[in-house]
Amino acid sequence: MQALTVSTTRLATQVRRIGDADATPVVFVHGNLSTSRFWDGTLAALPRSFQGLALDLRGFGRTETRPVDATGGMRDFADDLHALLEAPEVGLQDRPVHLVGWSVGGAVAMRYAIDHPRAVASMVLVAPMSPYGFGGTRDEEGSPCWPDFAGSGAGTANPDYVRMLGERDRGDAALSPRQVMNTYYFRPPFRPEPDREEVYLDAVLETAVGDDNYPGDMATSANWPGVAPGTRGVNNALSPKYCDLSGLVAIDPKPPVLWIRGADDQVISDTSMFDFGYLGKLGAVPGWPGDDVYPPQPMLAQTRAVLDAYRDGGVYREVVIDACGHSPHVERPEAFMELLISHLQGA
Repeated sequence: MQALTVSTTRLATQVRRIGDADATPVVFVHGNLSTSRFWDGTLAALPRSFQGLALDLRGFGRTETRPVDATGGMRDFADDLHALLEAPEVGLQDRPVHLVGWSVGGAVAMRYAIDHPRAVASMVLVAPMSPYGFGGTRDEEGSPCWPDFAGSGAGTANPDYVRMLGERDRGDAALSPRQVMNTYYFRPPFRPEPDREEVYLDAVLETAVGDDNYPGDMATSANWPGVAPGTRGVNNALSPKYCDLSGLVAIDPKPPVLWIRGADDQVISDTSMFDFGYLGKLGAVPGWPGDDVYPPQPMLAQTRAVLDAYRDGGVYREVVIDACGHSPHVERPEAFMELLISHLQGA
C-alpha cells in the first residue's frame, strides 16, 4: 500500500494506492466523518487484475483543508476527484474508472457520473446517501417539507458531538466520536479489533471542524425544527436545498450500478436515527408537526425511485446484506468483496 500526496489543480490530495499501475482502476470514495483508512481491508483484498485508489476528501484525513461551497452540493468533492484522476502523477487520464462510493461518497460518485459519464466504467453505491440529499424532504420525488428546507444542514449536527470532535476526544462517553462510530457506523454488537478501532477513530478525528468544513455554518428558521441550511461546509452541502442528483437518470452512457446496503443501517434508512422527521416522530425532538407536515425522509425509497428510472437505458442491482449496519465493507468484508469483485468482473 502506498500513501501519496498528489498536488492537483485544486488542492493537495492524499491517496492510498495498491496494485499495478496498468491494472483496471477502482476508485474508492469515503463518507462523512471518515477517511480512506476505512477502505484498507477492501484495498488489500482486491485481485491483482485491479489497482485500487482511495482518496481523502477535502477537509478529511490528510488531504488539504479547503472550504466547502455548500451551494454546489457535491460539486466541490466531485471536481476534486476529477482533478485527482486527471493528474499526471496518478496516470489515469482518459481511462474510465470503476467508482465505489460509501454513504456521502456514494453521492459524490453520482455527481461525478453526472458530470463525466464517459469516465465511469461502473458504480458501486455502498449505503449511499439519497440522491435528494439528507433531511428535509417528504416523498420519493424529494419534495421539501418546508420551502427553506428546514431540518437539513449544519444545524442538525449535535453540538456535543461537534465539540468532542473538535477536541479530538478519544473517550467512550455518550455522543463521543468513538461511541457514535461503534453505535451507528456499525451494527452492534459488531466492533472492530482494538488496533483497527483506533485506526478508524484516528480517521474520524482527522475531520476539519468549523464553518467551512464540518458541520458548516448554521442558519435559523421559523419552521420546525428551527434550523435551516447555511451556505458553507459539509452538512449544508448534503442539504436537498443544494444536493439534487436525480439527473443521474439522464446520463449517457449509463454505467452499470450495484447498490449494496446493510439491512440494519441506522444512518441511511427510511427510519434514520439522524433524520429530524424520524426523530420528531419518536418524540426525541419536541414540537414535531406530524406526518402530514414533516414525515421521516424516505431515503431508500428515493434512491430506489431514481435507480428504477435509471433502468431506462441502464441497469442496476440492489443487494441487502443481513446483520449489517452502515458499513458493509467493514462489518461483512467477505460478503462485500464477493459482491464487489463479481460486479467489477461483470462490468
